[in-house]
Amino acid sequence: MSRTRKPDVCQPTGSAELAMLDVYMPMMKSSAIISAGRLGLFEALVDGPLTAPALAEKIHSSLRGTATLVDFLVAIGYLEKDDDAFANTASTRRWFTSAGQVDYTPGLLWTHEAWAMMGSLAETVRKGEPEQTLWDAMVEKPHLGPLFSAYMGAFAADLGPDLLKHVPVSPDYRRLLDLGGSHGLHSIRFCRHYAQLAAVIVDMPSALTETGPEIDKAGLADRIRLSPGTLQDHDWGDDNDLVFYLSVAHNHSAAENRLAIRQIGESMNPGGLLVIHEYLAETSLDALNAAFRLTLLLETGTQTHRHEDYCEWLTAAGFSAIERIDLEPREKGSLILARR
Repeated sequence: MSRTRKPDVCQPTGSAELAMLDVYMPMMKSSAIISAGRLGLFEALVDGPLTAPALAEKIHSSLRGTATLVDFLVAIGYLEKDDDAFANTASTRRWFTSAGQVDYTPGLLWTHEAWAMMGSLAETVRKGEPEQTLWDAMVEKPHLGPLFSAYMGAFAADLGPDLLKHVPVSPDYRRLLDLGGSHGLHSIRFCRHYAQLAAVIVDMPSALTETGPEIDKAGLADRIRLSPGTLQDHDWGDDNDLVFYLSVAHNHSAAENRLAIRQIGESMNPGGLLVIHEYLAETSLDALNAAFRLTLLLETGTQTHRHEDYCEWLTAAGFSAIERIDLEPREKGSLILARR
């Protein structure tokens, strides 16, 4: 089978001779990949190649529609064709099936929902704030909470090994506070790895609907508990040794983060460790970071913050020994570690 190297989609475009190709082709590519996820097409090929008729039968779709979709997925490098059979590429198998390193299919399902939200981007730009925040949309459409949590769970599974590698856990640490930890995977991973830890997960009720069963499945119900609520109005206790503030700060304003970090500091024991994961705003934004900031404008009305901002907030809250760790690949973001 021939393998086609996929282009770096984070690189700037805008050079197509026919300008509308810059609009039409990304739309068709995204739509095809999302549709494959919704149909279970990639997962249907997890055990090996199938002909178009066999694949159509397995995903309960028409032969004509399936054949047309897989031809395009071959053209953009997500499937391979050998004679009359279609197979996942190594990258597709790795990222969009249960046999891979991380299954980001929940991200495809979430993007299907987010697609409609993007339709109001012009209005958001005009107003400078969202027509409706993501959190309000989750209240109005309760199915969005579990979908978003599942997507964040896929990212957490990808980020988890980096956290274990870079976050030092003292034998004296006993209590982990996981702020915005919806899916529960970070608490589960650390409690499994460090037998002395017990964890409390704080998040909105809509984000915790599937978390309890996952904790039960992991056999950690006696060491991990849920505490539904918002970060702005919550009692976090006063004896935390390790606090996770992972992919949370970009959903809050500078003032809200300053307050949250101060409250985190007040809730911690001396010598405790705060771990922040974020996408840091640099002086010169690359295409991915610029796209993420535009997404935040649309979904939450917030933005990413500079490393210098975090250092200021942390220092004001009494933290020291601040360390920045840029993850590899850079698309995973950065960690900031600070001691209380």
